[in-house]
Amino acid sequence: MADGGTPRKPTMAQLADLHETYEAAVQTPDAECEYIVDTFRKIRGRAPQSLREDFCGTGAIACEWVRGGPRRRAIGVDLDPEVLAWGHERHFSRLKESQQERVQFVRGDVARVKTDPVDVVGAFNFSYWVFKTRPAMLRYFRRVREALEADGIFFLDAYGGYEAYKELRETTKCKGFTYVWHQEKYYPVTSDILCHIDFRFPDGSKIEKAFTYDWRLWTLPELQELLTEAGFSRVTVWWEGTGKDGRGNGVFTPETRGEADAGWVAYLIAER
Repeated sequence: MADGGTPRKPTMAQLADLHETYEAAVQTPDAECEYIVDTFRKIRGRAPQSLREDFCGTGAIACEWVRGGPRRRAIGVDLDPEVLAWGHERHFSRLKESQQERVQFVRGDVARVKTDPVDVVGAFNFSYWVFKTRPAMLRYFRRVREALEADGIFFLDAYGGYEAYKELRETTKCKGFTYVWHQEKYYPVTSDILCHIDFRFPDGSKIEKAFTYDWRLWTLPELQELLTEAGFSRVTVWWEGTGKDGRGNGVFTPETRGEADAGWVAYLIAER
């Protein structure tokens, strides 16, 4: 209670919805879907119609996908029932009935789940780095390949650069809050990395460790080798270009060497 017995006003942190804030900070489902379609069409000469979103969380990409056309269908796979329920209420419920009929949420392990064949499987926001050993990652990649149509493509993202190995905090201003990427620990012998997402608000309140990630920091050569070993016919790195301000411009093109940036984000495109 405040002085005089007046109830304290809740802080912005207390009022914040974690999943909503996360999506505002790190996700752009419409841009992700557009990139998938454009890249798939460049490679295969046709538009993809079916997508499986692995580690889907709230299923924002899966739900956005079916908005793109009446023939599109999507599957979202995640282990966490709470986050799937949130996504069902927030995203799935807002779809038209005809769109809802083309979306399926599956609670399951992406390394074990069996789903109908799809044109595209996507694993974004580095979520697949939860697999820390070569055997575990190889097993996952092989299961993804089995889940694809004959001409299907697996889309993954990755990050790196010399700052990726630092223990640091990186802040980004967002509408109504500040997003903090916290790399708490990195262990060179194992390449294990422990990261958190924190949120700070204009009233001084904050949410520390809103989300925690216990990953292995994989390199692009390691991932390319594993994808090839898993049976993918061709694996290509798509590198982000640089704008006049020196930051990434959101335009990705095939690259065989890359640049020694402090921090970069790239896509791996693995063709079945």
